[in-house]
Amino acid sequence: MSAFPYTIHATDGAARCGTLSTSRGDIQTPAFMPVGTAGTVKALYMDQVKGTGADIILGNTYHLMLRPGAERVKSLGGLHKFSTWQGPMLTDSGGFQVWSLSKLRKMTEEGVKFRSHIDGSEYNLTPERSIEIQADLLGADISMQLDECTPFGCSEEEARASMELSLRWGARSKQAFGTRDTQALFGIVQGSVFENLRRESAERSIETGYDGYAIGGLAVGEGFEVMCEVLDYTTPHLPSERPRYLMGVGKPIDLVESVARGVDMFDCVLPTRSGRHGQAWSDWGPINIKRAEFVDDDSPLMPELNCPASRDYSKAYLNHLFRSGEYLSAMLLSWHNIAYFQDLTRRMREAIKTGEFAAFRKQFNERWQEGQAQRAAQP
Repeated sequence: MSAFPYTIHATDGAARCGTLSTSRGDIQTPAFMPVGTAGTVKALYMDQVKGTGADIILGNTYHLMLRPGAERVKSLGGLHKFSTWQGPMLTDSGGFQVWSLSKLRKMTEEGVKFRSHIDGSEYNLTPERSIEIQADLLGADISMQLDECTPFGCSEEEARASMELSLRWGARSKQAFGTRDTQALFGIVQGSVFENLRRESAERSIETGYDGYAIGGLAVGEGFEVMCEVLDYTTPHLPSERPRYLMGVGKPIDLVESVARGVDMFDCVLPTRSGRHGQAWSDWGPINIKRAEFVDDDSPLMPELNCPASRDYSKAYLNHLFRSGEYLSAMLLSWHNIAYFQDLTRRMREAIKTGEFAAFRKQFNERWQEGQAQRAAQP
């Protein structure tokens, strides 16, 4: 029995919409989780994030354990109080960031020893320590098992060794987590692009038993088509009664096609990172607001969204802010992007409930391809 009941309200093909009920509030799925790396969704106030429709945000174990320190966050009341976000919060295990520090880490069966990218100080991250940081010190509602993010382009033998390590670390994470009434633990399925490994990882993760199941090791260079293929042969092996979380994804088209394959939850830094670099997202893809074509464009980004950044400011003004290097540019574009991603998941939920997801998916793909063609034709 999971600490968080998951109720499926409707399905349309493999697509599902449901409610994950936590002690801090309900999460409507499909759900996009804005990434609050250092206890903040970059360039936004928490009430702005909530106002976009976000039910849950993500916190980053690696960055918070380095600065200000997990014990310090605990002494200040936990990450919810520290950040003022009172809704559900999921934390990653720290494994992905440590994996990316190839020159600063040493991996063993026990865990990962690494040096801080900030000051070079040494840390030791084990499955047990990761759970302690996430669940006990930061106070996450949903914690992730510690895993190794299998690199894309590896051999099947290398992928198996990586998967086996993640499975062993998962079992240790589960033992350290124990049974909790108001917190949940998600396992992570690995296996790179090998169908037999993905199936085995899913089956053995289910044997360990988690409150939800994440699909890791994607969005690491394999490309859109391969990602979809991996989902095609992975999600059917995951329990239908538990939420499925695709980690680190992604672009709007990624979300739509992943929901079509049975995924329920997503996170990605893309909305805020793009906002800081002058991009606003839409069904047609990114709008590069810095382009000269917007200098005299007095139309808003997306007036149909219930978001001031999308509705009340002209593209000309946003172009001016970005070209002038004003902080407000990143704030407004990030706000719009988070609102757009939340609206996209809302529209998918509605389409699934009314049995119109196939039509929604078809129309979305047509818009996306149209946008790609337009950008390709631009000078």
